[in-house]
Amino acid sequence: MFFDVDGTLVPGTSSSVFLAGFLGHRDALTKAEDDYAAGVLDNRQVCELDAAAWEGVPEDRVSRWLDGLPLVAGITETVAWCRQNGLVPVLATLAWSPVGSYLADRFGFHTFSGPRLESAGGRFTGRVARHFDEYDKRDFALALARELGVAPHSCGAVGDSRSDLPLFASVELSVAFNASAGARAAATVTVDDDDLRGVLPALTRLVTAAR
Repeated sequence: MFFDVDGTLVPGTSSSVFLAGFLGHRDALTKAEDDYAAGVLDNRQVCELDAAAWEGVPEDRVSRWLDGLPLVAGITETVAWCRQNGLVPVLATLAWSPVGSYLADRFGFHTFSGPRLESAGGRFTGRVARHFDEYDKRDFALALARELGVAPHSCGAVGDSRSDLPLFASVELSVAFNASAGARAAATVTVDDDDLRGVLPALTRLVTAAR
């Protein structure tokens, strides 16, 4: 079961915009992410703009900042429900890898995807070490499913925006959670809720189908 981060687990904003508040370029990044959502910029352009502001920041500072990241209610319970019902919870996201790592460790997700910031000597350099877009996100999810011996028709995804569309088209169950119009149109189920547990009735479909 694949879960998006920005706009899904992080409601109303993105982890990058939240972190940009500490780095001093929140407004510029907000505009860039809006342009990505509108199809004006691609994810590579947004990542390069954001990465430049990370130059000189110590790697170990990020987790302290992320302790204040706004998160939707019910993540712990939803991850536990997935595991109890035979679903492997995974973060399929375009958030920077320190964000995915932090959330996976905190909540018990199996693993995570995402672009990577370059670092040297314990500090970020201001460059992107690995780009990762919405198609890479889909490919990551499908490759992980193969590794786990799970067919795409036994997988599901929860997301909210443009970055989820290729993955939505590749799995059996797609849940648009507090989503954009485009994600709603592409999804098999739409859920609006301030608690992630609102998706559990939809996820039950995968559990039932597997039995």
